[in-house]
Amino acid sequence: MLSSIFRTSDDIGAFVARITLGVVMLPHGLQKLLGLFGGAGFSGTVEFFVSSGIPAFVAILIIIGESFGAIGLIAGFLSRLAALGITVIMLGAIVTVHLQNGFFMNWGGTAAGEGFEFHLLAVGLGLIVLIKGGGIWSVDRAISK
Repeated sequence: MLSSIFRTSDDIGAFVARITLGVVMLPHGLQKLLGLFGGAGFSGTVEFFVSSGIPAFVAILIIIGESFGAIGLIAGFLSRLAALGITVIMLGAIVTVHLQNGFFMNWGGTAAGEGFEFHLLAVGLGLIVLIKGGGIWSVDRAISK
């Protein structure tokens, strides 16, 4: 079981997917965890999710998944687990918030909210890492050898 978590190949595509997803998600996680980049920070984020009807423990899992999951992806450590967490978070965001706003992001600021195209891209990158592992230049690769 443990070997299947770390198992990966020298796949450059998995590396690109892992790094891209990690770099894109890290600022979102840091907004929620530390309040960086204009975010609400840990307590503010938990409070927001709870006021939206999401239980506090789920809010905490989202914060952990986005912040530490992104760091794990960048390092290539527990890549599949990190990708799973972010993929589930993005699917949850699509279903609970963004699906009702349509496909497209709200570039012009004229729509009621953001669509789900960003989230769908994140899901696609997460699925690549789930299937292929962390790829070349990952801690997972070093451990599996």
